Amino acid sequence: QVHLVESGGGLVHPGGSLGLSCAASGARFIFYTLGWYRQAPGKQRELVATITAGGTTNYGTSVKGRFTISRDNGKNTIDLQMNSLKPDDTAVYYCNARSDYDRQDYWGQGTQVTVSS
Repeated sequence: QVHLVESGGGLVHPGGSLGLSCAASGARFIFYTLGWYRQAPGKQRELVATITAGGTTNYGTSVKGRFTISRDNGKNTIDLQMNSLKPDDTAVYYCNARSDYDRQDYWGQGTQVTVSS
């Protein structure tokens, strides 16, 4: 059973930085693309960033150049470093694991990020 646990959310001022981390367990994650998605109130869940086991990354348009995703295949962790944060980045951030075999999605419980002065 895949289990994802996020940590690191909180309140930050505009222009500030924040790091999120996700611990994954229950599968061989070298066969999974890992990523972060977010959902703001009244909006659909959207892509933040994904990373394959080989290190190929993909970023949502609104976060390119500001956010950096990384993963540690030995520790089964995935991190998201968020810089130059804006109020529009306020959302619940979800860790995601997607099987490269059958495209099955697994989600963490989410962590709140609030960007406000």
